[in-house]
Amino acid sequence: MTSLLLLCGLSVAGELPSREGVVRRGDTPYTLVGPELTVGAAAPSASLRGDGLAQVQVDFADGTIRVVTVVPSLDTATCALQTRTFNADVSDLGERVEVLVVSRDLPFAQARFCGAHGIDRVTPLSDFEAGDFGRAWGLYIQETGLLARAVYVIDDKGRVAYAQIVENVPDEPDYGAALTATRALVAD
Repeated sequence: MTSLLLLCGLSVAGELPSREGVVRRGDTPYTLVGPELTVGAAAPSASLRGDGLAQVQVDFADGTIRVVTVVPSLDTATCALQTRTFNADVSDLGERVEVLVVSRDLPFAQARFCGAHGIDRVTPLSDFEAGDFGRAWGLYIQETGLLARAVYVIDDKGRVAYAQIVENVPDEPDYGAALTATRALVAD
């Protein structure tokens, strides 16, 4: 049993793996909890909270292409810019593409932000309860309890086609690379 747990990346105590030095804030390194999600891997399904605290189960192998943009908090300038940018940039990609923004903000704050900024092509989802999404995707920052800034493009079969974890949390992601990967999937 112990060897099976270790093969799955879990210790005997059931702890998730941690990765140091992947992200930082300035000169302060952070520890990410959970396995690394790489290109070609299956995107873990997610149970998150949506509008009005509704439970939202996202199965990524359902035929929809998704851009999953992950931010520490929509209440910060870079996170707001990231969400507004993806909202504007995906408007020409059609209905085959769904954009999710995931943070640990409460769904009420997410809805207020989206309403105030005219966000209509991005669906906000919250990982506020236990951070299960963050741990499953390897984005939970141990030191802050927030999520690392990241962008993933998931193909219609639920496989990661593009992955970027932003090294310095306050920096913006590479919008162009994520959109190029998304457009390539739409063109297939």
